[in-house]
Amino acid sequence: MNDAKTSQPDKEKSKTEGENWIQHFFKASGYSTAGIKAGWTCEMAFRMECVAAVLLTPIALFIPVPLIFKAIVISSMLLVLVTELLNSAIEWTIDYISTERHPLGKRVKDMGSAAVFFALVNSGVMWAAALIEWSGILT
Repeated sequence: MNDAKTSQPDKEKSKTEGENWIQHFFKASGYSTAGIKAGWTCEMAFRMECVAAVLLTPIALFIPVPLIFKAIVISSMLLVLVTELLNSAIEWTIDYISTERHPLGKRVKDMGSAAVFFALVNSGVMWAAALIEWSGILT
């Protein structure tokens, strides 16, 4: 019997035990690719946001503003994609746990949706800042 006060817990085997960093990198890349594919095939909002990012990134690169503005705008669009994937993962997890509707499940899903909303607002604000800088309105 394992006495929690006097003995250490059994050490669990690491998922990466026996792997070198190259093997781990390729395994992790495979998981990431599968996650992006799942987001693309199962989530319309993710597809829409990906298309917007693909169309807007070249525009961000060619607007004659300092590099920091370009980096911030592109990073803000990536943040939207990250937030959307996390929101989708939360929603799918809630649905996996139970198909029955529950107020706490709704609250969790609504909070994930709110996170996406704020990421979109953030991206809009960053675009506005870059366009204001480009137009010279405030100079």
